[in-house]
Amino acid sequence: MNRLVQGSDGRDWVIRAQMEWRKPATADDFEHDVAANYAPGVAMMGVAIALGVVLLVWMPEDVVVPEWVPLALLLVLLFFPLRWVLRRPWTVVAETEGDATGEKPSERWVGTVIGIFNVRGEVTRIAKSIHKHDLPDFDGPLHPVE
Repeated sequence: MNRLVQGSDGRDWVIRAQMEWRKPATADDFEHDVAANYAPGVAMMGVAIALGVVLLVWMPEDVVVPEWVPLALLLVLLFFPLRWVLRRPWTVVAETEGDATGEKPSERWVGTVIGIFNVRGEVTRIAKSIHKHDLPDFDGPLHPVE
């Protein structure tokens, strides 16, 4: 997602948003990032699949399954992967090359926004702030980078 915005001081800003596949490491997350691999999750998925197969194999012939039950099971199975996709962190970057006269320096602001629906609204707020105040909002997710 890219957007070009012109500030009232004449500088052109480029606002970019890119989805990250992993959460960026921060100092707050250091102590909680203890899992070294995905083995426990894979083991639990294997146990759940095995129990589901056993349930289907041992089901008597005369049991009538309503049509909505497989759909409900599919929704339950898709809930966590869909939630994972919709809650991915996005890295948002707003940068400018400065103005042609060299009076205003180049700047780069970087931040992280969680969720695909939140990132669109945040990029719109950043664009309005740049257009009105020549800078992204200091109270927003973006922070200046040297």
